[in-house]
Amino acid sequence: MTSEITLFVNPTAGRGRGAHAAQPAARALRDAGFSVRTVLGADAEDALRRARQAVESGTGALVAVGGDGMVSLALQAVAGTRTPLGVVAVGTGNDFARSLGLPVRDPAAAGRIAAELLKGGGGRDIDLGRVGDRWFGTVLASGFDSRVNDRGNRMRLPVGRFKYDLAMIAELAAFRPVPYRLTLDDSTERQVEATLVAVGNGTSYGGGMRICARARMNDGLFDVTVVGDCSRTTLIKVFPQVYRGTHLDHPKVTVHRVRALTLDAPGITGYADGEPLGPLPLTAECVPAAVRVLAPPGP
Repeated sequence: MTSEITLFVNPTAGRGRGAHAAQPAARALRDAGFSVRTVLGADAEDALRRARQAVESGTGALVAVGGDGMVSLALQAVAGTRTPLGVVAVGTGNDFARSLGLPVRDPAAAGRIAAELLKGGGGRDIDLGRVGDRWFGTVLASGFDSRVNDRGNRMRLPVGRFKYDLAMIAELAAFRPVPYRLTLDDSTERQVEATLVAVGNGTSYGGGMRICARARMNDGLFDVTVVGDCSRTTLIKVFPQVYRGTHLDHPKVTVHRVRALTLDAPGITGYADGEPLGPLPLTAECVPAAVRVLAPPGP
């Protein structure tokens, strides 16, 4: 493996934390004996092109510095290759890093972990979700949660998970359950009135909302959380439980474990890793061991 590591940096992540975070992360890697080059981009398309060039040229690892949006871009470059992915999580949600047990907003510690695992030949393989040619690492959101995601992404303040709390309150005003058609991997079709359907490779989205709390990133399966036709009052009562994952025991919540599924519902846009995928219907597949990550052993 080459000793050159590529830092894939979003300088605007976390209200400017990305630019500052690259320095201690790079220092930790250099202190461990690696040479470091930094990749930026004029926009997302340019950044992804540069990241793919780094992978094709044989970089020892691609280390994403930013939030889940930057990780999402990095996954498009490394998925299906043997180039390991490191994460220096300094964005707003940081759910990919949370799911892997990596530090959040501690770039020096994240850099040291990446360096130690690279020197020791460590890291681990995890599954990814795939919709068409798009890869995702955490959760595919659809329904009420994707509408909250859309609103939250447009909000500049407050920072962190609280913006999604406020976005949820705003979206409740227009809330209505949605008629879904779910086609599971055994070709079973289910029609259900649902508040949301979340497809989890990882456990959380929105800065720690554990919507798919029992999901595992190495079992070759999605955890699909279906929240039924809740009233506004029920949704408000259940919502705080999402941060603990205890909502899964609510009678309006069901979980399916599948290798693939198709989601269909009128007027709904799917989001994965916080990024828009497009309108439903969408078909998602869980791809086992699709990427190697520089993260400690997980469950």
